[in-house]
Amino acid sequence: MNLSCSLWQDNSPSVKHFAFAKFSEVTEQCSLLFTLILLMFSASLTGNALIALAIWTNPVLHTPMYFFLANLSLLEIGYTCSVIPKMLQSLVSEARGISREGCATQMFFFTLFAISECCLLAAMAFDRYMAICSPLHYATRMSRGVCAQLAVISWGVGCIVGLGQTNYIFSLNFCGPCEIDHFFCDLPPILALACGDTSHNEAAVFVVAILCISSPFLLIIASYGRILAAVLIMPSPEGRRKALSTCSSHLLVVTLFYGSGSVTYLRPKASHSPGIDKLLALFYTVVTSMLNPIIYSLRNKEVKAALRRTLGKKKVLTRG
Repeated sequence: MNLSCSLWQDNSPSVKHFAFAKFSEVTEQCSLLFTLILLMFSASLTGNALIALAIWTNPVLHTPMYFFLANLSLLEIGYTCSVIPKMLQSLVSEARGISREGCATQMFFFTLFAISECCLLAAMAFDRYMAICSPLHYATRMSRGVCAQLAVISWGVGCIVGLGQTNYIFSLNFCGPCEIDHFFCDLPPILALACGDTSHNEAAVFVVAILCISSPFLLIIASYGRILAAVLIMPSPEGRRKALSTCSSHLLVVTLFYGSGSVTYLRPKASHSPGIDKLLALFYTVVTSMLNPIIYSLRNKEVKAALRRTLGKKKVLTRG
């Protein structure tokens, strides 16, 4: 690998290409992992695309809650597509290299979708808060314009953070080694390859993680704290059950997403382990994206009915 890195540098002081570490020297293990990831990736793309299509084509789902869910599905599609194809290629091919520009592009899109999802999950929690705690004003305070603004802000924050972090990290000098001990160009493993003192960059990554991961999470906690207080004083058990059922899917998705993300980015640097980081990366890039449409479709009668209608239309069109 060192010879390849030397050749890739083209006698310049900074590495021009990187290479992802090989998962295992055992071909069978790589083939098995490739098959599992490919199946989960296919399930994630299919599930999220169907959710977005069902919401788009069924007017009954043109409400704030489902508008945000459609955005979440689009984010999940972009999120997985930014890293999984290259990951799959690296598992079964010797072509595990990636250019510096390609690595920066992958990091930008991964950060964009990840941060946007944090903000969007907070917007979804705020929507549930307004629906349960202020139902009389819900229609006016969560109008189409307000929902669109919250979605644009979520995507915009992700874009700004992605550009800032990627530019800041790739302004560093990389003088070798160039093997990335990971499946994709994530921030911590790329920082580990930079020359010189990277403490300021590591601090910036941590601060952004606190602001863009912890702050939305605190907003979610605050929203659900108010929701729980409102539910507890409801006189009807049926009303309490219905109110909580509208939040259960979102809470489960938040737990999966923030659980893996917090363990990855907010724990001390000394406790990082390449093996654990790779397992966590597989979880929050593949598993959660695959589970999200399942969670929303299994626990929501309206989504299930819309999916049946959408799939029925597709069958009719296919037969025609």
